[in-house]
Amino acid sequence: MIPTTGDESIEIHIHDIPGGSKAFEICAKFCYGMVVTLNAYNVIAARCAAEYLEMHETVDKGNLVYKIDVFLGSSIFRSWKDSIIVLGTTKAHLPWSEDLKLVSHCIDSIASKASTDTSKVEWSYTYNRKKLPNENGLDLDWNGVKKQQSVPHDWWVEDLTDLDIDSYKQIITAIKTKGMLPKDVIGEAIKAYTYKKLPSLSKVSMVHGDAKVRAMLVTITCLLPSEKGSVSCSFLLKLLKASNLLKCGELCRKELMKRIGRQLDEASVSDLLIPTVDGEETTVYDIDMILSIVEQFVRQDSKNAQKHNGVEVNNHTQAPSSSMVKVARVVDGYLAEVAKDPNTPILKFIHLAETVSGNSRPVHDGLYRAVDMYLKEHPSLGKSEKRKLCSLMDCRKLSPDACAHAVQNERLPLRTVVQVLYHEQTRASAAATIRADSIGVGSYESSRSGATTNTEDEWDGVMAVEDLSLSKTTKLDKCDTTNHGNSKGCNGKVKGGATPKKSPALGTKTTPSKGQSGERSSSDSSDSAILQKLELPKRTHPSSGCAIAPAFSVDAQGSLGF
Repeated sequence: MIPTTGDESIEIHIHDIPGGSKAFEICAKFCYGMVVTLNAYNVIAARCAAEYLEMHETVDKGNLVYKIDVFLGSSIFRSWKDSIIVLGTTKAHLPWSEDLKLVSHCIDSIASKASTDTSKVEWSYTYNRKKLPNENGLDLDWNGVKKQQSVPHDWWVEDLTDLDIDSYKQIITAIKTKGMLPKDVIGEAIKAYTYKKLPSLSKVSMVHGDAKVRAMLVTITCLLPSEKGSVSCSFLLKLLKASNLLKCGELCRKELMKRIGRQLDEASVSDLLIPTVDGEETTVYDIDMILSIVEQFVRQDSKNAQKHNGVEVNNHTQAPSSSMVKVARVVDGYLAEVAKDPNTPILKFIHLAETVSGNSRPVHDGLYRAVDMYLKEHPSLGKSEKRKLCSLMDCRKLSPDACAHAVQNERLPLRTVVQVLYHEQTRASAAATIRADSIGVGSYESSRSGATTNTEDEWDGVMAVEDLSLSKTTKLDKCDTTNHGNSKGCNGKVKGGATPKKSPALGTKTTPSKGQSGERSSSDSSDSAILQKLELPKRTHPSSGCAIAPAFSVDAQGSLGF
């Protein structure tokens, strides 16, 4: 390039040399036999400049290109951290670094080391992540001897978080291709990189960004392993929230919704509160998006159940899976949150509630809370709308505390309150019957197994059970019993129940027939006390044919009593 005129004042300008003047200086020093210092920060620039200046072996043996290639293979690519540094410098020297395959060599070196068995990792790495108790420093063996803890599987994650998204994508793709690492480790690496590049994603504040951030979110979504559970559902929902706010595109959003739908049972209510994008809807939260995710989960859960059972099972008889029960609980919590929004349409509320089947809710307290919240925030609802809303609940599945609240809830329709009251009284009566019967059977078995009659304390115990279970007044309509050949008819009222007769004296043996008669008397008296419905048919005495009718009363407030 220098003319042969002999003019020493001429200046040569090389504008397109890779690495600029510093790289050219390294090449010039090498030509004059001066000491040249190469490291991970300047070796790529020097290699590209030497290629530009055609410093090959054809010109002179041991030229700079050869020397640098030897240095890269014997030192740089053998070092974990130097390989990462060199990869970071290749972007400034494109397309030279790409054409010389320097980028591919760096990526292969990093991916190979990340995929190495942890027992063979002998180089230094950065690891400030939260460790398990048995992964922190030295650990004690069972015999008390200290041993060096093995290298964690995600030892390589933190060192890669400083790379740009393009280089990171190439490394993760290469790691996946090798197939040596578990998918959850790769997912954890992507999660760590995302939080490093987008720290606002882990906070409550909204994510802000430009086209560069949108492109990063799309790339991260594409890098996620396809296997279920490779990343947490909470992280996926945060990505979906950010993608929705930044309008990253329909494909990105659908891919995230598909992944979330497969593991929705891991989500929490706060994760599902995805704000609506301005201008699209009037509701605070995007209910349609959550509805689509829930529907997808329900379909997948149904397919899994059919596959597990081998045949199609009726939803009314099929026991819900544990994951379905968890989703139902989360949906009820989400409904309670969206119910606070005055703009939430009742049809969307009902549709989302009905998406989860009723048998997936062992207890309807969460659904009752959501319905009550909706009634509170929407006082202008008509009677038919209130009835339709309350029909979502099964009053038989409300806890005692929820029933106590519901019967005093003025927002509920009267029909719903009556249903709650009826089922609560039915449940209480059934519990009393079971309790009284179990105590009576125990008393009867005790009398059969003993060699003597009951003592005074034992008879007092039987009387206490009768006093607890009997109603204040029991009507005997007809009585026709035959005992030891004698017939007796009776018609009248018996107050407090029949008192069992004591044996003549202590030490006298009791016949089984007498003990059995006492058991039945206690059990039947309890039955007469727990009949609750006004029109219930009379119950027939199992031994004597007595027809027992319930005694009831209604106080001034309209409460039903027995």
